[in-house]
Amino acid sequence: MMSIFNIFDPSTNTILSLNWISLYFPVLFISLNFWIIPSRWNNIWTSLFNFLNNELNVILKKKIYKINFISLFTMIMLINFMGLFSFIFTASSHMSMNLSLALPMWMSFMIIGWTFNTNHMLTHQVPQGTPNVLMPFMVMIEFISNIIRPGTLSIRLTANMIAGHLLLTLISNNGNNLMFIFMMILVISQTLLMMLELSVAMIQSYVFTILLSLYSQEI
Repeated sequence: MMSIFNIFDPSTNTILSLNWISLYFPVLFISLNFWIIPSRWNNIWTSLFNFLNNELNVILKKKIYKINFISLFTMIMLINFMGLFSFIFTASSHMSMNLSLALPMWMSFMIIGWTFNTNHMLTHQVPQGTPNVLMPFMVMIEFISNIIRPGTLSIRLTANMIAGHLLLTLISNNGNNLMFIFMMILVISQTLLMMLELSVAMIQSYVFTILLSLYSQEI
């Protein structure tokens, strides 16, 4: 029996990992009407972008920063959505991709902050009102919590993508041996789970983007 985690295996053969091509699928499936004339898809994206813009207005002030985070949100969300289709590799279920998004951005925040705003970064190491005895311990705790931020971002996105896909796979593997009534119940439950996964795909991309924007605010 093959391991159930084989559904997350990125390699198709010993030479190339062709499954990573799924990262480019969202661009191919976007209709030309989205780019040329106003349409329903265009209205949906516009309302979504307006919502994100209002959320980021509280955190970020410059427009160019908001555009970058909205682009990041769009990319992660489309990749999560594509992973819900049958026989399409879920790239966001791998730490190698999620870390490649979180780590460079976190490193850039740290380099810019400690280079150009050192005093402000140092004040974040000790919360206001901390007793003098606890200051060394608070500096250690804040330093460790800052270091593990890219890891927690990546693990959160990876774990949520893997958990939903595994649940869908485990339930669907038992469908061939069920009676008709139980099979109908299985189809209904799978449909509800798919709706849940659609919302998780959007929520996790939103959480990833908002947390990164909050980290950038500290510098």
